[in-house]
Amino acid sequence: MHIIEAIILGLVQGLTEFLPISSSAHIRVVGEFLPSGADPGATFTAITQIGTEVAVLVYFWTKIVTIISRWALSLVGKVPRNDPDARMGWLVIVASIPIGILGFTLQDYIRDVFRNLWLVATVLIVFGIILGIADRWGARRREMHDVTYPHGVTIGVAQALALIPGVSRSGATTTAARALGYKRTDAAEFAFLMAIPAVFGSGLYELKHGLEEGDVGPLGWSGTIVATVVAFVVGWVVIAYLMRYLKTGSFLPFVIYRILLGAAIMILLAMGVLTPFGTA
Repeated sequence: MHIIEAIILGLVQGLTEFLPISSSAHIRVVGEFLPSGADPGATFTAITQIGTEVAVLVYFWTKIVTIISRWALSLVGKVPRNDPDARMGWLVIVASIPIGILGFTLQDYIRDVFRNLWLVATVLIVFGIILGIADRWGARRREMHDVTYPHGVTIGVAQALALIPGVSRSGATTTAARALGYKRTDAAEFAFLMAIPAVFGSGLYELKHGLEEGDVGPLGWSGTIVATVVAFVVGWVVIAYLMRYLKTGSFLPFVIYRILLGAAIMILLAMGVLTPFGTA
């Protein structure tokens, strides 16, 4: 039964990681309705996100290799520091600092307080509305090569908000990018790239924690591995779909979905079907 639950959670992780609807919120809620009836936990969630980030590496492989190589060459003066790809390497590093610092210092909150379903539901709605506003009134003129260091820091701070399940890493970063005037596809691509060090860092940290504690949650190691593999496969498909969709589509469907999901969670909490930290 754990393997079936792992496949379900892997599907959920892969489907929701790159959409601006919060994968951690979905993992948190879906886990409550599975036979085990338990929150999969922050460790399980972070490790399965490694699978989706490997999907990013595969999908953007050529772009990532170019950025890393040009950035490395800029360190030894073989490429100008202002080279677009070299600068993007620095921007990804700078944008990853806020979530790295806060993710390390707020571990107790991440594992407990931030997983309160009332908080999850609230931020789903609030940040969904903010995304809708930014997407509707964003200037839509800037592209990837226009990203500045102040903009990178701003988007990085937005990414750090995703430590709270329900905010959504991709949702927070694309919201900030859209508010700063970046086109949808460019906002999404930068969000994917800047998430790589943050997600791998978080996943490896939680993997280390799980090995030290001998516990990665109710599904165990086998379930976590299965979910991670499933998340990789589904995540790659979702990236391909989203990048095509954003060429002509808006974030409005995701905004509506976030609001409806947040409201549904609040109703279930009010009815006693769910409790803030577990099934009633």
